[in-house]
Amino acid sequence: MQKLVEGIHQFQNKIFSSKQELFEGLSNGQHPVALFITCSDSRIDPSLITQTEPGDLFVLRNAGNIVPCYGDVDGGEAATIEYAVSVLGIKDIIVCGHSQCGAMAGLLDLPQLEKLPAVRSWLGHAELTHRIIEENYTHITDPAARLTATVEENVLVQLEQLRTHPSVADALSRDALNLHGWVYKFETGQVFGYQSQAGQFLPIEETSFTVPSVTRTLPSI
Repeated sequence: MQKLVEGIHQFQNKIFSSKQELFEGLSNGQHPVALFITCSDSRIDPSLITQTEPGDLFVLRNAGNIVPCYGDVDGGEAATIEYAVSVLGIKDIIVCGHSQCGAMAGLLDLPQLEKLPAVRSWLGHAELTHRIIEENYTHITDPAARLTATVEENVLVQLEQLRTHPSVADALSRDALNLHGWVYKFETGQVFGYQSQAGQFLPIEETSFTVPSVTRTLPSI
């Protein structure tokens, strides 16, 4: 806790004073440029990665950067998405996975979650990711490569589940919203974006800004 308290003092004495006009302006409302959906992992800092200021990103975080299909969970994810699109008028939504994701490692080894029933239940919203890996990646036996594939596939699955939300579907139908799939490799600082034409994740500077639909058949769970 001492580190946090010291950080607050540093923020108030140095950071806030140097950007006081910015913070005062935020009292008039928020106009974020994107909804950034990512993992709760402490190694991920959306504003640091994107070098954005307070007020630029509307952030949704949970274990595994998961977006339950609309109606599956009456919780914060659906409310945050709906508010971002319908009230704030967000034009871009990013689903960002990351390297060495513990949630995705758990998805690959569900028995290890026996004593974590809430985590196992939550990962049920990534069941399609699990099925894709089990059925289509049997040729990958290296644990690290298998985890990387799981992280990437999960981003694509969550993008498709995002499309089940009425506010998102409506905005997409009017070409008023773009969806993006990213993977952040925190040990190198690299960010990869899904390029549908290539059918793979490429360095972000090589990708276009929009992600057309990725075909996924959502299972009945």
